[in-house]
Amino acid sequence: MTLPIDPAQIDPDEIGTQQTTLEMDHEEAIEHVREAFTDAGFGIPVEFSPSEMLNEKVDADRDPYYVLGACNPSVADRALDATDKRMGGLFPCNVVVWEEEPGTQRVYHVSIMRIARLVGMAPDDDEMSDIIAETGELVDEAFEEL
Repeated sequence: MTLPIDPAQIDPDEIGTQQTTLEMDHEEAIEHVREAFTDAGFGIPVEFSPSEMLNEKVDADRDPYYVLGACNPSVADRALDATDKRMGGLFPCNVVVWEEEPGTQRVYHVSIMRIARLVGMAPDDDEMSDIIAETGELVDEAFEEL
């Protein structure tokens, strides 16, 4: 299978990549990220630890890795309409916290709205551009608090 785009050629800005490093322990970082995204207007309806599951199920010996599924309901509702409901396949917007070393946590987010448009799940129109801009502003606000 040939990919329609070359992933090596994608500018991180095209997919809304944001990341930062926090100098704190893993549990404290998770709580800090949860608060920052909640304060920016996101709910966190889903959260889980892939590292705990993988360490338990397949003895993966993974360092702490945590996923917070952030969602702004009004934006999500608009995105479902704008994409003929396909956007739900990427919900929620995940914010990941992983331990790079004890006391140092990486926080990573990529825009599912931008990715959906890039791969053809979402239209390249004004409505989707507005949704992308709004979610980008909310994520920017959250990252400013990190």
